[in-house]
Parts: sequence; C-alpha cells; structure tokens
Amino acid sequence: MWIAVFNRFLRRLIIEGHLAVNIGRHPEMRFGNDAEPKVTVRIRNEATVRRLVLDPELALGECYMDGSLTVDGDDIQGLMGIMARNVAHARDVSFTARANALRRRLRQRRDQANGGSAARRNVAHHYDLTPAIYDLFLDSDRQYSCAYFFDPSATLEAAQAAKKAHIARKLLIKPGMRVLDIGCGWGGMALTLAGDYGAHVTGITLSEEQLLIARDRAQKAGLADRVSFEMADYRTVTGQYDRVVSVGMFEHVGAPNFETYFNVVRDRLVSDGVALIHTIGCTTPPGPTNPWILKYIFPGGYLPVLSEVAEAIQNTGLRIGDIECLHLHYALTLRHWFDRFSAKADVAAGLAGEEFVRMWRYYLAASEQSFRHTPQDVFQFQLSRDASAVPITRDYLYSPPLQVPAMARAAE
Repeated sequence: MWIAVFNRFLRRLIIEGHLAVNIGRHPEMRFGNDAEPKVTVRIRNEATVRRLVLDPELALGECYMDGSLTVDGDDIQGLMGIMARNVAHARDVSFTARANALRRRLRQRRDQANGGSAARRNVAHHYDLTPAIYDLFLDSDRQYSCAYFFDPSATLEAAQAAKKAHIARKLLIKPGMRVLDIGCGWGGMALTLAGDYGAHVTGITLSEEQLLIARDRAQKAGLADRVSFEMADYRTVTGQYDRVVSVGMFEHVGAPNFETYFNVVRDRLVSDGVALIHTIGCTTPPGPTNPWILKYIFPGGYLPVLSEVAEAIQNTGLRIGDIECLHLHYALTLRHWFDRFSAKADVAAGLAGEEFVRMWRYYLAASEQSFRHTPQDVFQFQLSRDASAVPITRDYLYSPPLQVPAMARAAE
C-alpha cells in the first residue's frame, strides 16, 4: 500500500528533472522528465517508504542520515536540486498541505518563542560544536554568513572580505565610532571594523565557544583595547552606539520577537546613528521552518518574510535607508562550503561520526539548492533614526570599487 501511495505522491511532485527510485526488489520507478539533474535513489524497505509518505520534509533528511535512503554516487546536490525545483508542487498534495498547515499554527507559539534560556540552548546546539568542524569549511576569518561575490569566480576568502567591506560602507564607519555587533560570531566583523576602520566595538554572543575564540583573536590581533566580546542576549544590552551591525543573527530571533529586536536596535542607536541588519529571508507569504532544519540544524530558527520585517521596522519608528537583496550570493557561498566540507569528510567523520557527515552534507546541499531554486534570499536592511543620517544616493557604496584586503589575498 505505502509504495503505491508513494508512487502517486512522486508523480504529482516531480515534474522537472529525472528521479529514479529503487525500493528493495520492486521494479524501478521513474519520475519527471529527461532534463537534468538525473538522480537515482535506493530505499531500504517499505518501512522507510512509510516514513517518507507520512512526513516527507522531515523523513527525507533523516533517512539520508541513517542510510535507509542512499543516492547513487552520493549525489546529494542532484537530489536536493530536484526537490527544490519541484517543492512548489507539494502544495497540491493533500496530506503535505495538512502537515504544513499544522506547523504554521505552531510556528509562533512553540518553535519561535526564543526566550532567554531557549535562545541560549538553541545557539549552543549549532554554534558550540567542536571548533575544528568549522575549520573544515569556513574561510580563515570564520565568516559563517553569505559572502559578497563581486566576481562569481572570486575565492571564498575574497568574497567574505568584500562582504565585510560592503557592510562597512553601508555603516559609514569612521574612526572612533562606537559599534554594537549583535550576534558577533567568532569576532571577524568586529575585528575588521576595529582593525581596518578604527572603530570601538562591543560584540555580543550566546555561544560559549564563539566567545572564547573571539576574545582570543582580539588578544592575538592586539585589538583588545578596541574590541570587547560579551556573553549577552540582545534584549539585555544597555547604552548607546553610533552604529549597530548584526550579520546572520536575525534568523534566530523568531517572528514573535521582531518588534522587540528592532526596538532594541532603535534604543541602542544615537540620534544620527546607522544600523545594518544582514539576514536570510523569503519573498513568499509567512510559513513554517522546514522541520528537518528545525530539529537538526537550527532549533528556533525562522527565515523572516520581507513584509514581516518591514512591518516590525515601521512600528518602531526606524527609517529604512536601503534594502538590498543578494540573490544568488548565498548559493555561491554554500557551494564553497559544501566542496570544502566534502573534501574533508574523513576528518569530519573522525571528529563527529559518519551520520554527522551525512547530516552536514544534506544541510549544505539543501540550503544551496533552496537559494538557487526557491524564493529564499538574503536581505541587508540599512536603518537609522534620522533620514539624514545616510546619503540620498547609493553612489558611496560602489565608488571607488571595493578592494580585496591584503589578508584575503594572502589566504587565497
């Protein structure tokens, strides 16, 4: 019975690309057309099929992780490409639509509450992994967010350096300015704003591992007098700053807290201050976070919809000076990460096990293909309390052209 239901489901779902499915000794089933990508998967038994039918978004990743579903040639990029190209067709499948409707009702009440203690647990789940895992695929500055590919052929180091320079221009940084970095990660942005632009930066994080590394980096760079890193929730920060920057943190705030977050940004800025918020987002109506991502990668995570963010900003009285959409920049970033991680898969397996390697490759591949084929995007919001705090044209962002810092060139 389950195989027949699975067959009907895939015939309605897979329209683009070619998917061949083998289940035990049953005849091979083929779906889609003859277009690329062409992928063959092998499913262990009918019990696995049942899991995939009842909760496909969660089960697909779990079955790949535990080996009950394999892909010929381990072409997880191809499989995720087919899924991303066809995900819109899932709305036409009744039981998938019902599951998503339930998740939509639960998303704000349970999944996105993200109070103080929950926020710390969620951050620890992802960011307090052994630091050696991140060394396998990030650039030398440990930038764990979308890079800025001024040239699609740029190296990861160069593109991440360009991202920081692009953000610094939007912040209109000047020597001596006080900067608050909300969600400072391993300290790369804060150290760049202090070392290259002369700012005084306070970085806050909820990750113990990130805090230790960021503080150590500040000491080794001789910047401890201009950069401080603290373990703090954004809701508890006091004082005022000339600039506020937040890169890759807003995805962890949760829709119920959007106005609280932007009220904090407003209250931390001086009257002529400027903020830059860099976040993944969507250009679709609000919906639930993918359940596999929520369970295994980013508990409490939510990709904000542009309209939700704009409404929260307008309710705080902040002015939007600029909104930029980086489109495919994150797809390019993720491919670099995927390739680097895959090349060191044996090292990762020694650190965290084979199932972790499959989980991480699935996460990186699914994320890349989502940016290539679904309405996922990266938004940069430039905000201020006073409209005159930022120039009235965007010329200052592109002239003179961005230069790749010497550090990035040396790391290539």
